[in-house]
Amino acid sequence: MKNFSPDYIIGLVDGEGSFTVYVRDPLKVSVSRRVQVEPKFYLKLVEKDKEILYQLKQYFGCGSVYFQKDSRPNHQNCYRYEVYNRSELRTVIIPFFKKHMLKFPSKRKDFIIFCKMFSLIDRGFHLKESGLKKLFELKQHMH
Repeated sequence: MKNFSPDYIIGLVDGEGSFTVYVRDPLKVSVSRRVQVEPKFYLKLVEKDKEILYQLKQYFGCGSVYFQKDSRPNHQNCYRYEVYNRSELRTVIIPFFKKHMLKFPSKRKDFIIFCKMFSLIDRGFHLKESGLKKLFELKQHMH
């Protein structure tokens, strides 16, 4: 396994990673997804670089690697390393990125909002309509 340093991971995530939270629009009545909120950290790379994602999974000791087919013209198939388990986000991913801050201001801003949203979700805010609205509003400030 390649020796991953925190600086290497920060550079990789600054370039290709994302902290996001799916939030169901509280104003829409008919929803096809069953979840109301879903926090997620992921990193997507082209198929030929997928080994880096498996090494990242091994480094963090959590998450999953998925194949992501892309049939659009001039696009390649990709692989995604994803962590969506809330316990793993809380105990592994968030502490790592709090200790080793991202360099890109846009990624750092998304991470800060992600942490704020995650804290609200952890405290059950998403279970009330007013909390879901607050989360949906916060999500609009993410890249």
